[in-house]
This record gives sequence, C-alpha cells and structure tokens, in this order.
Amino acid sequence: MPTFVYMERCDGCGHCVDICPSDIMHIDKTYRRAINIEPNMCWECYSCVKACPQNAIDARGAADFAPLGHSVRTLREPEKGTISWKVKFRNGHEKNFVSPIRTTDWGSIPAPTELPPPSDEEFESQVLAHEPDALNIVGGVPTLTSDQFRKGVI
Repeated sequence: MPTFVYMERCDGCGHCVDICPSDIMHIDKTYRRAINIEPNMCWECYSCVKACPQNAIDARGAADFAPLGHSVRTLREPEKGTISWKVKFRNGHEKNFVSPIRTTDWGSIPAPTELPPPSDEEFESQVLAHEPDALNIVGGVPTLTSDQFRKGVI
C-alpha cells in the first residue's frame, strides 16, 4: 500500500520528506508539493501519513484487507494522539481502525549533533551512543565480553 499525496491539501511543509526512511518523499520543484517519487519502494511504515499536519497523505489499500472498489481514508488526530483508518468497501460497509501515534512535540528529540560526543570507551562498546539512556534499562544493556565471542553464544 504505497502512499500518495493529495496535492490540493499539501502545503509543502516537508515533514514527510524529513521522516521518510526510504527517502522517496520529495518536494516537487514546480508545484512545491510533496510527492512519492518511487511508490514501489515504499516501506509502508506510514511515517509520512502520521507526520503530515494537513492530512494530505493517504495509502492505497492492499487487496488483502481492502478489495477492489474500496476506498481508504487516513486521518491524523494529534490532539487525540491517534491515527485512524476508514476503509469503505464497495458494498457500502465501513470498517474503522484506530492506532496511537507519537505524541511528543516535533523537535523534542535531540539531534545527534546536540548530544555530547562519545568517549573513547564508548567507541569500543557494543552499545550505540546514548542508547542506554534512551532505553531506560536498569543496569544498562546486556553485552557479551570478548572471551564469550570466542566460545560462541551463551
């Protein structure tokens, strides 16, 4: 179910471009609106759908949940912290799905450039920089010692 953009709703803010993990959402230089340049490469993560403040991005329904003749409408509702999907089948029946979305404010997660650089010890670690802080695991992330690598997995 690749995504597509309703050009009349899009204001060209670029949130979808910033968040797309496969880098297929772009701003059209002529119309100054978002466009999915490679629908076949869409990961179907719906990050762009969730990020769009104008509700300008929708997904084409796949045949496994919405057969031909259907329509799928997505609605992002940040005030409720949800994203809802309305599938309307060709016989007139409707099915609604509601899922939570990220409720933190845009820009509230610091960029890597805003965090202190990793120490030499952290460079040798199996843990990614700042990962233990973000995961909130008491005692830190479990790791293997170098002698355990030689023995194999425990």
